[in-house]
Amino acid sequence: MAWFSEHQIVLSLLGMYLLLVVWHAASGWRATKSLQDYYVGGRRMGGTALGLSFFATYSSTNSFVGFSGQAYAYGAPWLLIAPLAVIFALLAWLVVAPRLRSFTQQLDSITIPDFIGFRFESQVSRVSAAAIVLFASLFYMVAVFKGVGHLFESFLNVPYEAAIFIVLLIVTIYTMVGGFISVVKTDSVQGLMMVGASIVLFWGALQAAGGVDAFQELQSDNTTAALFKWDSAMSFSVLLGIMVASTMKLMVEPRQLSRFYALADDKAVYRGAWVSTVAFLIVYTMLVPVGLLAHKSIPGIEKTDQVVPMLLTSAEIFHPFISSLMLVALLAAAMSSLDSVLLVTASTFERDIMSTIRGQKAELKSIRSTRQYVALFAVLTALVAINPPGSIVALTSLSGALYAACFTAPILWGLYWNRGNGTSSMTAICVGAFTLLLWQFLPWATVVHQIFPATLLSILSYITVALFTGSVRSKSVQDLFEKV
Repeated sequence: MAWFSEHQIVLSLLGMYLLLVVWHAASGWRATKSLQDYYVGGRRMGGTALGLSFFATYSSTNSFVGFSGQAYAYGAPWLLIAPLAVIFALLAWLVVAPRLRSFTQQLDSITIPDFIGFRFESQVSRVSAAAIVLFASLFYMVAVFKGVGHLFESFLNVPYEAAIFIVLLIVTIYTMVGGFISVVKTDSVQGLMMVGASIVLFWGALQAAGGVDAFQELQSDNTTAALFKWDSAMSFSVLLGIMVASTMKLMVEPRQLSRFYALADDKAVYRGAWVSTVAFLIVYTMLVPVGLLAHKSIPGIEKTDQVVPMLLTSAEIFHPFISSLMLVALLAAAMSSLDSVLLVTASTFERDIMSTIRGQKAELKSIRSTRQYVALFAVLTALVAINPPGSIVALTSLSGALYAACFTAPILWGLYWNRGNGTSSMTAICVGAFTLLLWQFLPWATVVHQIFPATLLSILSYITVALFTGSVRSKSVQDLFEKV
């Protein structure tokens, strides 16, 4: 009883939030009549909701806990991740969204691997892309679980493992029940909550640090002056690679691109672009400096993933009610990413791997199977998160780098260049993956981040093979390029 009394504000707010989640899950259940409804909202959703969902899906606890806290160790150069996030998000909407929406609708594609398979007439490329999605999604979801586990542990004195189980249960149930429609509706609310939370978090950190003069004081202090050098934590090219790996994936990551499948029309594309860009600009401008400012109020932190939880649990910085609101907002941030990744992972496993092995099921049976895989992958990832293999930023960066290295050529070049076939797409995926994984063993790994050579070599291999082997023979694919 004492525990409930101590945390009654947080528990009340969480209760209200869960009622909203249940309502969205029920509405998603009622609206889901087909496989396209469950996977991509029936391709009839508006730009405002999808713009907020695109932003919210990316901005999980990885951002609020990982990205915010990382400036504590990486210093001022880490602030560049904010403009990079805005730029890549805008490019995703302006460069990828219009064509991907058109192509996938004409090809009857509802996952990224099946788009790659249909575009290049290659079942091998499709299955390989699906394997990349499953592998990269595992690391990303582990990072999200890790972030939310630390938050619950700090706020509610709940054991790390119990916190992971609570979030697992909530996200799994509403994702299984409501599918894509439920996910987007919940993401829209979560996105608005995160905008407000980012402003409150920055304001609290700034006030605790002594105001805007804190940046100048940190720069003039001998103990923190090194944080304002380009190579304060590592070679700047390596740090830039980490930032690019964490943000470039906005253009090629399946959970982000699935939002473009659902766009109702061209007007929705441009509305979504504006909503998403404004949200990214506000939130990341607020979030990224928090870790740097924290040097003034909580010096001596060893793990950067603990910076934000320690700020929020300090009664001198945030009133208990504000801290409670922030916890709910950060829980929303975690769930807005977990639900999307779980749905993408489960749909990819069902549609692009299992259907390839045993053949396509009837739609209702495929939906049922996908729901089961949502639960399966949630449990597997949560088990790995109990003893995670790295920090939040490290896991997020690895996931993003893998998508950038393997999917940039097949997706971007596949949308804008009518040459290319199964051989060129498969070559690009293999070269990108192997370069990314082997680069760390080479002497240049401490100078250049692996995302740069991996992505560049993947693109060059794709172009070279495509020039020598030509394009697919499918008239439907060639007609798409003539139409656009």
